[in-house]
Amino acid sequence: MGMKNKVTIALVLSLLLMILGCRADSSQQLKQQSVKSPIIVNQMGKKPVIVILIDSLMDKPLQDAIQEGRAPAMQYLLHQGQYFPQVVSSFPTMSVTIDSTLLTGTYADQHHVPGLVWYSDQKKRMILYGNGAKEALKIDQLQVFLDAIYQLNQVHLNKKTKTIHEELADKGKESASINAIVFRGKTKHALKVPDFIANSSRVPEKMIVTGPKWLSYATLAQLNPKNSWNTPLWKKFGMNDEFSAKDTAFLISQKKLPDVTITYFPENDNLAHRKGPTQLEGIEKADQALQTVLNAYGSWEQAVNDAIWVVMGDSGQSAVYDDRQVAAVDLKSLLNHYRIAKLNQPVRSDDQIVIAANERMAYIYAINDNVELSNVAKLLQHEDKLDIIAMKDGTNHIHVTKGKKDKLFSYHPGGKFIDEYGQSWTLSGEEDLVDITVNNNRIQYGKYPDVLARLHGAMNSHEGRYVVVTVQPGYELVGESSPTHIGGGAHGSLHEKDSLVPLIISGTNTRPKTLRIVDIKDWIMQLVNE
Repeated sequence: MGMKNKVTIALVLSLLLMILGCRADSSQQLKQQSVKSPIIVNQMGKKPVIVILIDSLMDKPLQDAIQEGRAPAMQYLLHQGQYFPQVVSSFPTMSVTIDSTLLTGTYADQHHVPGLVWYSDQKKRMILYGNGAKEALKIDQLQVFLDAIYQLNQVHLNKKTKTIHEELADKGKESASINAIVFRGKTKHALKVPDFIANSSRVPEKMIVTGPKWLSYATLAQLNPKNSWNTPLWKKFGMNDEFSAKDTAFLISQKKLPDVTITYFPENDNLAHRKGPTQLEGIEKADQALQTVLNAYGSWEQAVNDAIWVVMGDSGQSAVYDDRQVAAVDLKSLLNHYRIAKLNQPVRSDDQIVIAANERMAYIYAINDNVELSNVAKLLQHEDKLDIIAMKDGTNHIHVTKGKKDKLFSYHPGGKFIDEYGQSWTLSGEEDLVDITVNNNRIQYGKYPDVLARLHGAMNSHEGRYVVVTVQPGYELVGESSPTHIGGGAHGSLHEKDSLVPLIISGTNTRPKTLRIVDIKDWIMQLVNE
């Protein structure tokens, strides 16, 4: 290929890695009192809601950062409001799926965004929303760009599940999305595609998408004209906390803040992947960005009086062992007597298996009729580092086994067993495989929060015959060239380490119906509509 093409591919690649980076980083290196002032509210008499989503924010490091005086803004909001250290995420615990759950108030069986990496049975190809450099070099970069920016929002995210932006628009209310990857709404926007991508005939110069009234997305769309200096290559094209903060502060200072604003701070995630879940640098950076937003009100006290603040994580991370031989679980070698589809070429008629690795979780597809899912599951059971191994049968029952265990647990929705969220189930077999206890038909969850609904969501998230597999804490699943985070942190699984996130609410004494991300949308709609 010519030099110009190489440069184009390198630039597209860097843009994608920056914007969408487990968004993955392929790291190889092994109480304040305040006097309440009168509340100033928007014209409708309602306080606007500002949601700050901090990627991979976790309770313990947040507490440590506050203790060390490195997160004064979060400390202030926490002391002014309510704090919930253990809110349950979606599954797989990957940003795109979680963001889709936050925006639609549904799990993946309804919103249809299965993970960062999955296989489309209809298109007969892998869908990757940007997953690390080694994988990226083997696949069509322009396709990844189109999948991540356009297809994800306009095609893959189920049209029938309404996002919070769409629902607000239906009620005549306005919203904003700042640097969030999932943003579908009802207002048309033309994203500014960088020249080096638009030069290719396959991507238009202006990509038309639908979003909320106010849409900001790194170098592709910005609200504050002065924010361009936050969008060069070395600042990840604008996919950074400072860009997010400046565009949010701009709406506040211009008195254009809509009913709901969803702002995404990406940087903590990259640092946690690289340095492990206990690092505080990313929380400190996010807090500085939050200070910028609060300062737009003149004082923090004014900020808390004038708006409702929701600061939260999306998923946790668990530490990955620093010995690659121990930490990386290679799915190819476990399944090596099947013909496994190669990343860099179209699926061939004699291919039998596709592996889509999402860090600590993977979808393993049987794309050939002669491959039995139960046989795939049996092969996987040879590896004792594997945690949950699940498959669905023709009657929609989900069957769960584990590495090195002969036991089986089966379940499906509806039935006499009720869990702590009011969901009903039919259960049979060994309940300890999913760490649940049952007393008088009541289900209590252990180290896999809301496991029945979350796993059911992934098992029914898209077409095809597949096994879902997760690894125990400390380990990471590896496909052909998927990124690894040896000695760092990773997520994706159902385990509480990946699944529990903190939530700070300030400016209202209400809270979501349950402490799960899936119930936050309804609560925000109530705050706006009361």
